[in-house]
Amino acid sequence: MSLPVIAIVGRPNVGKSTLFNRLIGKRYAITSPIPGTTRDRIYHEAELGTYRVIMVDTGGMEFEKKKDIEADVQLQAKIAIEEANIIFFVLDGTEPLTSNDLDCARHLRRSKKPIILIANKADRKRIAEAVSELYELGLGDPVQISSIHNFGISELEEALEKVLKKMKWSKDKPHNKKVIHMAIVGKPNVGKSSLVNALLSKNRLIVSDKPGTTIDATDTPIKRDGKDYVLIDTAGLRRRGKVKGLERFGVMRALQAISRSDVTCLVLDWGTGIANQDMHVSEYVLESGKGLIILVNKADLMTDPHGDQTNFLAHMQRRMPYIPWAPVLFISTISKKNIFKIFEMGRDIAEEMNKKIEDDLFNLFTKTTVLAHPPMRGGHNIIISKGQQTDVFPPTFTFFANKPDIIHFSYRRFLENEIRRKFGFYGTAIRVEFKPDWHSQPA
Repeated sequence: MSLPVIAIVGRPNVGKSTLFNRLIGKRYAITSPIPGTTRDRIYHEAELGTYRVIMVDTGGMEFEKKKDIEADVQLQAKIAIEEANIIFFVLDGTEPLTSNDLDCARHLRRSKKPIILIANKADRKRIAEAVSELYELGLGDPVQISSIHNFGISELEEALEKVLKKMKWSKDKPHNKKVIHMAIVGKPNVGKSSLVNALLSKNRLIVSDKPGTTIDATDTPIKRDGKDYVLIDTAGLRRRGKVKGLERFGVMRALQAISRSDVTCLVLDWGTGIANQDMHVSEYVLESGKGLIILVNKADLMTDPHGDQTNFLAHMQRRMPYIPWAPVLFISTISKKNIFKIFEMGRDIAEEMNKKIEDDLFNLFTKTTVLAHPPMRGGHNIIISKGQQTDVFPPTFTFFANKPDIIHFSYRRFLENEIRRKFGFYGTAIRVEFKPDWHSQPA
């Protein structure tokens, strides 16, 4: 099921990136008092109220003529508006409306998208006088918030829920896990549609040397060895500054396809190596908690298969050290080399994603692991009392501690590595969470 896309827009330095970080629950977008810090669109999934959504942070909207990078920032913000289902229009609630605010409001109204007007910095004294002026925009009641101090966020979530219900968006529910959904993603012209056609043994999808031929995500059911799959072919994920015309709409749909897949197949081109966009996609798969297979296409062009594959794997280890658990398969869509192994790997990964470790066994693992390597943080006495697996798809592990908020991220990574070493979870992202356990508070 696709997730609704919400773009955060507004002029520079009104707190868009701070709000983005607040809503996704982590420091992801760069925040700075210097206008224009956010140069590109940044995507991340978030849970707002009872809905899962895709949040998009953007650079500031300005309508004076700009050159070079500033012009590209404006283009990226406008593309985000076109890709979004809902707009969060953020203004500084302590300042009078500017001509840029008025221009931005007119542009947003022309988009015909639902708009939620947000008055940020509501913790300051000048808010009441400035907010009354916002009604001139004709966008309804502004939601008053403070991104920094977490004020008004619940009211913002309530306003969003009303809009989503009115638009009849369904809440994100797990689809039928008996059918494995596999998204095929990657840069343009790496052979995604050719791969799907080869797997189906027919020309189901348009294949062209011209980048951007596939615009929509295309779902194709297929049965293999008695197991049901759905292949989701997507538009090429191009470096954002080079996205033009209709092709620009494919980027968001590809991310939506990842969100509704179980396993993502990231197709790389052996001849061109790993680009920054490939890394962004793999990070998005990781954040989304999906299974991942790395497919290196055009292996038929290798002159020294063993040496070329070894060199590529070393290159991948340097570029993508954060996904050592993802299997790598060298394929050729032309000769069909190794392509049908994708189904078996997808099935195995789905089984790993659905694997559940018994509470007693995992709690024993927790006690022995923590005893051997206790968490340390600046002299604090951190006690992890127990651990258990709390979910599947993706496998999620919760550890209960007296001071969960100060546990260093490196200890989370250590526990993930130990979980994988002990229990496997081949090919799938896993989540490690820390929650308070008041019974473990030291006397």
